[in-house]
Amino acid sequence: MNLYPLYIDPGTGSMLFSILIGVAATLYFVVRALIIKAKTALWGGKNQGAKNRAFCNEVSRANYVIYAEDKRYWNLFKPVLDEFERRELPLQYLTSSKDDPCFESSFKHIAPEYVGEGNKAYARLNLLSADFVLMTTPGIDVYQLKRSKVAKHYSHLLHAPGDATMYRLFGIDYFDSILLTGDYQAQDIRALEKLRSLPEKQLVTVGCPYLDVAANNIQASPALPHPFTVLVSPSWGPSALLARYGEKLLDPLLDTGFHIIVRPHPQSKISESAMLDRLTVRYQDRSNIEWDYEPSNTMSISKADIMISDFSGIIFDYMFLFDKPVIYAKDKIDMRPYDADDLDNEPWQFRILKETGIELSESNFPSIGEVIKQASNSVALTDARRKAKDTAWQRRGKAGELIAGFMIETVAKLTA
Repeated sequence: MNLYPLYIDPGTGSMLFSILIGVAATLYFVVRALIIKAKTALWGGKNQGAKNRAFCNEVSRANYVIYAEDKRYWNLFKPVLDEFERRELPLQYLTSSKDDPCFESSFKHIAPEYVGEGNKAYARLNLLSADFVLMTTPGIDVYQLKRSKVAKHYSHLLHAPGDATMYRLFGIDYFDSILLTGDYQAQDIRALEKLRSLPEKQLVTVGCPYLDVAANNIQASPALPHPFTVLVSPSWGPSALLARYGEKLLDPLLDTGFHIIVRPHPQSKISESAMLDRLTVRYQDRSNIEWDYEPSNTMSISKADIMISDFSGIIFDYMFLFDKPVIYAKDKIDMRPYDADDLDNEPWQFRILKETGIELSESNFPSIGEVIKQASNSVALTDARRKAKDTAWQRRGKAGELIAGFMIETVAKLTA
């Protein structure tokens, strides 16, 4: 006899709870919208002051909407917001960070709004009424994040100069347009569209706005003297550098006497906290190591003389902004969860690493100091880095202007 007829296993319970939260959040926004519409119908023709004007604004259609899933994407969107502000055009900026820098900005034409996180944010986004929606969040119409029935155009802004196919499966399939950092990214997107019988998206090369911001900040900040510094900056997950090697790499690195900065991926603090805690305790008495968890990577990469990483996009930030060498570890990356696995060719960012960096394997951990010196003195690596920069970071300094221009041009055509 079943003694626990109402038992639900933890996995199923978690899924049901997520569904209930999503339904509740959706109902909340639907009811809220109906109330606002009713008030607008009753008082829309009268001057009821700022409160009623706010009601009217909330239900009216937005020409331009940007969604930021986290405040760490602020420098990606800020050049676009600056351009809309310069043109005195209203834009709605939705964010899932309560402390997003936009709330502290002095914009007159940008309307920021906190929409919550997870299912609460999706409920708000799934009901958007807008002409143009720009976001870096992939996977629209794949999981909880859906295209709104009353939003006309969805555009995805690539947030790194690496391959567009290094998203999880179907990450960019259902957008109307993709904004590229370099022309090279278009070829693989077109190949995926053909393979999956998808309509062709608009592909527009606009550059990389956060690299534009970082380049300006670096130019304005004088270089400070520092000891020879190695930056360890991995991605996250079981194939990533820190999770795969941990102390096997850090022990010989610290023994070189170089100053070591370890900058874990932001997701590691969430998904791999036990591993980080173990390493922090192990090296708590070593004076030549520091841990960097700051939202911006600019300080760490500006102090570093060489970087050790894996398949993290920060490799290209470092090479393109500072023209300094990279050592990379490429070991048994499981490509099955990524769009790139459906294509026959190796992703550009892996191919180009063979030309711009030195591959690191566990067998040369004992001689890591010599590997670092070799990479630092290579003229061939310097030439390859500059060629890669010209390929992957185009339209330098113009991203904000080009993105805003594309948004405005697209809405003009949609509303003609």
